[in-house]
Amino acid sequence: MDIYDRIRITISKKFGIRNLIMSNQLYQIISKVMKIPESSLIDTMGPESIERWTSFNGYVLLHELETGFDVKFTIDEVMDVTTIADIKRHLKNKGIIFD
Repeated sequence: MDIYDRIRITISKKFGIRNLIMSNQLYQIISKVMKIPESSLIDTMGPESIERWTSFNGYVLLHELETGFDVKFTIDEVMDVTTIADIKRHLKNKGIIFD
């Protein structure tokens, strides 16, 4: 994540400005960690449907999400995730805006 991504996230959180880049950033992070094409990701996918979504890669993904979106997840939020849609929901609850 570069300085411009951090600025976009900060502005989005502070002022509630809609940001189309957030979904792309989420898919880019998942794609990078799970080593699958970004174009193959859909919101209903999760550990059950992504072969490389192991417990280890789940922790790597958690770190990348927290770093990439400048948020911290609770244990309950982490344990609640079964799909990409769940990740989006928790990020939305933290002020990240998706379209």
